Amino acid sequence: MNKAVCCAVAGWLAVSVCAGGMEVGVCAYSFRKVTAFEAIDKAKACGAEVIELFFWQKLSPEHPDVTVNQHLDDVRLAALKAKLEASGLKAVNAYVADFGKTDEETRKLFAFAKKLGLRGLTGEPPVDRFDVVERMVKEYDVQLCFHNHAKNSDKPQYRNWDPDYLMGLMKGRDPRMGFSVDTGHIYRSGMDPVAYLQTVKGRIHSVHLKDVKEAKYGSPDLVYGQGVGNIPAVLEELKKQGFNGHVGVEFDTVSPQVEQDVKQCLDFIRRHK
Repeated sequence: MNKAVCCAVAGWLAVSVCAGGMEVGVCAYSFRKVTAFEAIDKAKACGAEVIELFFWQKLSPEHPDVTVNQHLDDVRLAALKAKLEASGLKAVNAYVADFGKTDEETRKLFAFAKKLGLRGLTGEPPVDRFDVVERMVKEYDVQLCFHNHAKNSDKPQYRNWDPDYLMGLMKGRDPRMGFSVDTGHIYRSGMDPVAYLQTVKGRIHSVHLKDVKEAKYGSPDLVYGQGVGNIPAVLEELKKQGFNGHVGVEFDTVSPQVEQDVKQCLDFIRRHK
């Protein structure tokens, strides 16, 4: 799966509101056309308190060739942490496109996440790497938030859209191994997000909250309340489950007024929390 698609789920998530114990905010992937430092500023302007990163965004206007990921040197890492602290934002999670092909690479990723103070890492590590990932989850106390993309008829081998299949993958695994549920991709797979959440109950660590124009593959995102997504029902189900992870406003389809779109979605959540 290419980075453009993976990013749709990736993100630095900026949390700005607390709804029934859950942290609520914005996925910085919505601000992917700018650097991480600029995304932090935009997240703060939207009222964010925490942020979730993605690991291929450029660092800053001053360092446009430096990428935010586990290869960041200590000086740049310190600069990123200082930027977050100055903005009053906490980095809680990050989307990762590649969990590594060797134990050493996977360890480096989790060690970096711990140094940055992240709660979890989001992405889709291959099933044959699950044992290694689980060891790192336990050693570094960093969650795995396994992500779902949409069902694609052109890729019949892709099964991560299926909640029953995903729950099977987690059977017997450490409870810190769970899901980053993307409601937009659930709709694009022709499924109901509330039923999906009920199926993966107990393993939900984070949510990428989206409204979409139509319940079909490739459908664009819309501001909450303008599409087919029943966002209030999703939030109500999360509250019923006692969910206390983070919920991120995320746009795969970025409009010229993306900051206004994000703020409207945050306001929507405030009205329905």
